[in-house]
Amino acid sequence: MREHAAIRSASGEVASGGTASGGAAPGDVTEAGLVLKATPPRLQRDQLSRPRLLLGDIRLRDVPAVFVQAPGGYGKTSLLAQWRRECLGAGSVVLWLTAGRGDDPRRLLRSLVAGFATAACRPGFGESLFAAPPPDPLEGLTEWLAEVARSALDTVLVLDEAEQLPAESFEAVTYLLRNLPPNLRVLIGTRGEMPDGLDDLVAYGQCAMIGATDLRFTLDETIALIRQRFGAEFDAGLAVRLHEHADGWPLGLQLVLSVMAGDREPRTAAEALLRETGQLRNRLVGMMLANLDPADLAFLTRLSVVDDFTPALAAAIAEAPDAAERLGRLAATTPVLVAVEQGDWSRLHALAREALRERFGRLGEDERVAAHIRAADWLEANGMGAAAARQALAAGRRDRAFELAERSLYDSLMAKGRVDDVRDWLRIIPDAESDARPRLLLAAAWSLAIGEHHEAAERLVARVLARDNTDDELRCECALVRAGAAVFADDPDRFAALHDPWATDPPLTDRWLRKIHANRSAFRALIDGEPAMARLRLQRAPAGDDGPGHDGSGHDESGEAGEEAAALYLTRWGEFINGLSYLWEGQVLLAERILRPALLRADADLGRRNRFSCMLAALLAAALWARGQPREAELALANRLDVLERSGLPEAVLLAFRTLARIAADESEARALDLLEGLHAVGEQRAMPRLKVVSLAEQVWLHARAYRAETCRDLLARIDALLAAEGAGRGPLWWKGISVYRDMAEGHAAVAARDWKAARAPFERANAAARRGKRQRLYIETLGFRALALHLGGEDGGELAREAVELARVYGLTRAFEAAHPLLGERIERIAARAGEAAPPPARPAKPAAPAPAETDLVARSSALTPKEREVLELLARNLSNKEIGLTMNIHEDTVKWHVKNLFAKLSAGNRKQVVSRARLMGILAPA
Repeated sequence: MREHAAIRSASGEVASGGTASGGAAPGDVTEAGLVLKATPPRLQRDQLSRPRLLLGDIRLRDVPAVFVQAPGGYGKTSLLAQWRRECLGAGSVVLWLTAGRGDDPRRLLRSLVAGFATAACRPGFGESLFAAPPPDPLEGLTEWLAEVARSALDTVLVLDEAEQLPAESFEAVTYLLRNLPPNLRVLIGTRGEMPDGLDDLVAYGQCAMIGATDLRFTLDETIALIRQRFGAEFDAGLAVRLHEHADGWPLGLQLVLSVMAGDREPRTAAEALLRETGQLRNRLVGMMLANLDPADLAFLTRLSVVDDFTPALAAAIAEAPDAAERLGRLAATTPVLVAVEQGDWSRLHALAREALRERFGRLGEDERVAAHIRAADWLEANGMGAAAARQALAAGRRDRAFELAERSLYDSLMAKGRVDDVRDWLRIIPDAESDARPRLLLAAAWSLAIGEHHEAAERLVARVLARDNTDDELRCECALVRAGAAVFADDPDRFAALHDPWATDPPLTDRWLRKIHANRSAFRALIDGEPAMARLRLQRAPAGDDGPGHDGSGHDESGEAGEEAAALYLTRWGEFINGLSYLWEGQVLLAERILRPALLRADADLGRRNRFSCMLAALLAAALWARGQPREAELALANRLDVLERSGLPEAVLLAFRTLARIAADESEARALDLLEGLHAVGEQRAMPRLKVVSLAEQVWLHARAYRAETCRDLLARIDALLAAEGAGRGPLWWKGISVYRDMAEGHAAVAARDWKAARAPFERANAAARRGKRQRLYIETLGFRALALHLGGEDGGELAREAVELARVYGLTRAFEAAHPLLGERIERIAARAGEAAPPPARPAKPAAPAPAETDLVARSSALTPKEREVLELLARNLSNKEIGLTMNIHEDTVKWHVKNLFAKLSAGNRKQVVSRARLMGILAPA
């Protein structure tokens, strides 16, 4: 496509020699050049349509001018071609022009005239302008705009490669944008920046900007693109890894897909691409760094020492006073830089950063150390101690690094949940150093507690408590640490024992510690089976925790901004518990409403594979699956399961595996069993019997769907043996949570054996436990099973069935019965109907029909038209013939022709359709 554009541009430049003389005879080389310039590129057949970038999107729908500005390889021309097809589908006339260096204002005007004549099929359009353009190009543009307005045709001008236009032609384009008639829209693609002097158009909504950030593929779009090319069954997790490899860069993704398409096994080719750092990586990096000025390459090489940077930080590291100008230019002309969501922070593309760091490693030692020290100085001065500590350590300044780490890692952990950062430092810093730094020791204890290293966390807490001068606040914080470890160890009774002594009036002064305590109090209510109380405790959390001023970027890690970041992170934990409480109740609609935006924010700020983001995804996936959206649920969990396996909250791990297994059960029973065995292995590895019990209970559910009675009995026996071996010494809260899974497994085993009488008791016990714990989804499911067991046992289960069906509708659980068992999904409605199912909810009163529009609603009372002409115009808009208009108005057909002729003259139209279009443009006739 780019080569084709270059040929068109070159043709135009060759032909431009004849433009200065004014007129040109038809058929000369200039005409051929203009034809090539007005020829649009071929649109790829399998190009993905991205709804958020369509002109019909609310952001672009009514904007007269749109700039698409990005470096090469971002698909600007493809997007413009897609817009062209969209506009043609809407009935617009579309002019396509590819700009060239020889397009001075005169030639640009000739291109516009020829382009409109071709696109509108009006060979005589603008003949005078083409033959003898005015001396002043702006005067010619004015006349061209007037001719387009008089045509009354919805017109779209697409101008690609606008960066090649000379400066005076850019001024002409600016003039055109400021004088657009209502029926003309302009779409411009450029590698350069938007022309100066258009800021007011942007501010007033008359011009929109689509930049590189918009053109990058989102994760969902990448998955859709790959599945469109290689089938709907392509592994979502592998697609996520490919997306991260290319960082959403359109050209990078296109090259990856090309390599995969050339292999008989696209999946195998994709795995090889992710493993090796060979030819494709070198090709992608070469495209990114190609044609970079050596000074710019050296500048970017020094910036590779940090992950994110602002112009000020870049200026400090590279000792470049012009860093802001350089970054702006590089962002506009290369794909190397990626804008971060908030503020003026940027980062290097992942592939480019890797290559540039290799170059940085080849610099002299003194130069490398100096760059790290400059970065550390700037980061420390701007309150980013954790990042400064890493730079100081890279420079070999260990003492300074340890001091910075002690001051900042504690706050960094609370602000961003950077567990791995703290653990890395714990491995680096000697025990003697960490013992002398209590805040670092506490940070390490927190990081180990909220993961899989519970015993190590206990040892660190013991070291903290062994110090002198431990007051109540420190002991309370240590209890919070140990209680967190108990939650992640799936020991609710130990959590309650550690939390309850400090449940009321905790001696905490730090606001983030009070926020943690409020979140823990809410979780305590939840495991007691009181989800509404959990939400109430979250609402009554200490006020002022979400102070203003934090932009969400998370770059500030200490001081006031760091405290606000901590509050933001802990508020996200509140959203997690809030969403879990609604999921617990079966309120999946409300759960999705909370969890979906929370996950989007967490992915943007913390990263998609951050542990907390993955736990939010597990909850959202469970809600989506319950609402009958399995594909969305699967995408939410793509490439996250391994993170949850290692360090996720047990409830999140359970929900993630259970959701994926239930999705797989509809397509591949073997895959579902594999996932459930994986859950069992996680329970074994992390010493969590509940996960193993849930794994076995879900396997019973899976086999019960196919009535494999013997297999179900064996699995139930394994559950009983497991509980006998590992349930000893467990407290009442643990048993309360685990017994319901055992009861459900027993009920499913009875269903598999078609022993409906034996199924009643376990489902009744599970139903009662669900009612006590306010777990509405489970309550509805077991209510349905009780009704089914009664019905198939020869008794009346109609009332139970009716109640179950109505509750499922109320809570939005569209798949509650079908997913529980195929027979239940098939029979429950009929059982409820036999019992005299309650009448459907009363229909909403019909919306009164809108009154027929009056004449003034359709035709304005313009003084330019007589009343009869306005009436004729309205009937013309309804596509009535002259005879039909005469019959409607009770006048002769010749009189109608006379009125129509007057309308032609007054509205400068040549046919009936143009009369209507002109009237609408002038505001005389209401829009269609």
